[in-house]
Amino acid sequence: MGKQKTKKFAVMKRMISLKDQRIKEKDRAKTTEKKKKDPSELKEREVTKHPSCLFFQYNTQLGPPYHVIVDTNFINFSIKAKLDIVQSMMDCLYAKCIPYITDCVMAEIEKLGMKYRVALRIAKDPRFERLPCTHKGTYADDCLVQRVTQHKCYILATVDRDLKRRVRKIPGVPIMYISNHRFNIERMPDDYGAPRF
Repeated sequence: MGKQKTKKFAVMKRMISLKDQRIKEKDRAKTTEKKKKDPSELKEREVTKHPSCLFFQYNTQLGPPYHVIVDTNFINFSIKAKLDIVQSMMDCLYAKCIPYITDCVMAEIEKLGMKYRVALRIAKDPRFERLPCTHKGTYADDCLVQRVTQHKCYILATVDRDLKRRVRKIPGVPIMYISNHRFNIERMPDDYGAPRF
C-alpha cells in the first residue's frame, strides 16, 4: 500500500509579472510615478449647481397665475373627496391656477378603463392645459419628475408617496396634496426667511 496522491484544485501556473527583470526592456510595464501632493494646491470638488431662479432655496419663478401639473391619482382622489380641481386649487393658493396635464398622465387614465371614465372626462376639461411628451413610454412619474426638474415654474399636484419623496429632493418645487377634504400645499424645504404659501 503506497501513498495516494491528492489532486490539487485551482492551481494556477506561475506567471512572470510584467515588471520582472527577465523581460526585455520594451515589453516591460512602465512604472507609474506617484506625484507628491502639494499642500498649497487648490482642492477640486464637485458642488451641485442650483438654478439661478432659486433665491435662498425660494423659487422666484413661482407666482400667480400658478402652473400646477396634475398626477393621475390626484384626479382620482379629488373625485373621491368630491372636490372641483380648479376651484379647490384657487381656494388653496388664493390666486388663479392653471392645471396642466401631460400626455403620459392622460395615457395612464385611458389605460385604467371604464372604471375611471369620470377622471378621463375631468382630464379632458378645456380648463386643463395639455403638455406634449417627446419621450418613449407612458410612465408618468419619471416624466413629471423630469419636467419639474427642468422647469422650476410648476407646482406638482400628487398624492403618491413615492413621487412626493422623489420631488422633495428637488429644491424649489412645492407639492400640492389632498388632506381633510381640501387641497394643501407642502412648504418648500429649507426656505428660511422666504415667504410661505
